[in-house]
Amino acid sequence: MKTLSRPAPVIAYGAAALFPAVVLAAGALWGGAWVWVGFLWVAGVSQSIDTLAARALPDPPEGAAHPGADAVSLVLVAAHLVLLALALRALAGAGPPLSGAAHAALFLGTGMFMGQVSNANAHELIHRGSRLLFRAGALVYVTLLFGHHVSAHRLVHHRHVATDADPNSARAGESFWRFFPRAWAGSFRAGLVAERALAARQPGRVNPYRWWVGGGLACVALVALTLGPLAALIYLWLCLYAQMQLMLSDYVQHYGLRRARRADGRPEPVDARHSWDAPHLLSSLMLVNAPRHSDHHAHPAR
Repeated sequence: MKTLSRPAPVIAYGAAALFPAVVLAAGALWGGAWVWVGFLWVAGVSQSIDTLAARALPDPPEGAAHPGADAVSLVLVAAHLVLLALALRALAGAGPPLSGAAHAALFLGTGMFMGQVSNANAHELIHRGSRLLFRAGALVYVTLLFGHHVSAHRLVHHRHVATDADPNSARAGESFWRFFPRAWAGSFRAGLVAERALAARQPGRVNPYRWWVGGGLACVALVALTLGPLAALIYLWLCLYAQMQLMLSDYVQHYGLRRARRADGRPEPVDARHSWDAPHLLSSLMLVNAPRHSDHHAHPAR
């Protein structure tokens, strides 16, 4: 695979990530071909373009500035919220008339967008130092009923990645269907333990799990009150599907990789050998460089 000579401009990331959201939102509003274009784009067309292009983005220069990146990330958060509301409205029967197949396509396309693009964007935001950006990323995870990921990812995954202490590092030979429930429950518990330990060291610190859990319950209640109980049930299934997309990326990114133990029993430092990368051009743009995962572990805030 050939690596491009220069990094892509920020506008290219925004356009690639927003395109499926806009098309799926149009499908939720008007139905018709919009639904199928959005679904097919996230389900296979973008991957086919990656394969045919056979191009990869280069690593960004150390300390490089990315003017406009924060604004693009916040626009993607807004797009996530709008698409979620429109898709639930349409799937609950309050939107355009949709066939059974179109219902399935809108559900799957929206779930893939949220589990892949929204997740990738929120993942970047929860590593930012800005309170606004961090909270925007956390909001996305709360609306996916996956708020605990904010704590577990930052406090557990980055510390214990590629060791058995990290629930989200898949073991060699472990199927995704075994990994998903183990990692979901394990990361929830590990994040809670880590937050309680922080609270014990920092008197007055509020355990954010009250926001992760309470916020999720509030989202379900809001959907039920505004769109009805059927929409709330669809919301639960949509979040589960999006969570599976999110966890599938975790499954692939560290599958079977383990850090060696040093003489003192501690794991060796994390490096590029402890993540699987897929730096293809379009998916890197659409997923704001999430497939270039080893660089993220080396520079979490970049």
